Amino acid sequence: MRLLFAEDEKSLSRAVCAILKKNNYSVDAVYNGADALDYLATENYDGVILDVMMPKVDGFSVLKRMREAGNKTPVLMLTARSEIDDKVLGLDSGANDYLTKPFDTKELLARIRAMTRVSAVQADATLSVGNLTLDCATYDLSGPGGRFKLAGKEFQMLEMLMRSPKRLISTESFMDRIWGYESEAELNVVWVYVSYLRKKLDAVGANVKIKAQRGAGYYLEVDHD
Repeated sequence: MRLLFAEDEKSLSRAVCAILKKNNYSVDAVYNGADALDYLATENYDGVILDVMMPKVDGFSVLKRMREAGNKTPVLMLTARSEIDDKVLGLDSGANDYLTKPFDTKELLARIRAMTRVSAVQADATLSVGNLTLDCATYDLSGPGGRFKLAGKEFQMLEMLMRSPKRLISTESFMDRIWGYESEAELNVVWVYVSYLRKKLDAVGANVKIKAQRGAGYYLEVDHD
């Protein structure tokens, strides 16, 4: 699997590249946004790690130009910024995930696995369950009552459920695939995101419900009434 890593701190870049290569990734390292755009224009990658504060062209601008050019390669934003507004800007600009420095290398690897896994499974597919449709390329959730663009983790959770609508998925499985080794995340974050999704399913008029089996996990059920 091939990654592009755009980070202007060369010592950090060398350390992260060594870790990625040790974990069987092929990595191209660049140190400014202009070079990142040049590489993206001529090479194909399975994932991109973008630092926000880079010389010449910042990470947000690189991401915006990627998406405007139709490049759907999954992107992890990497930055020292922790403000909510910055995270929202990155995600709204088309980022798949956002990781704040300093970070644990296990978490970085888990997030890379999560974002590339989603991309690898028919990234342009459209999933349908009942009267509900999920566009895996745009993250658009639609039903007879309207449409929502899902955030990254909402999309990943609903995508897991819709690919196996009758299968019970444990809370631990959601944590492992979506949050990985993120130390600050607790199991109840899964319930929080289920709550978000239930509200959006209701808002689009879906006849699909997220059902819980106490102590076991969640699954989808279609209401045929």
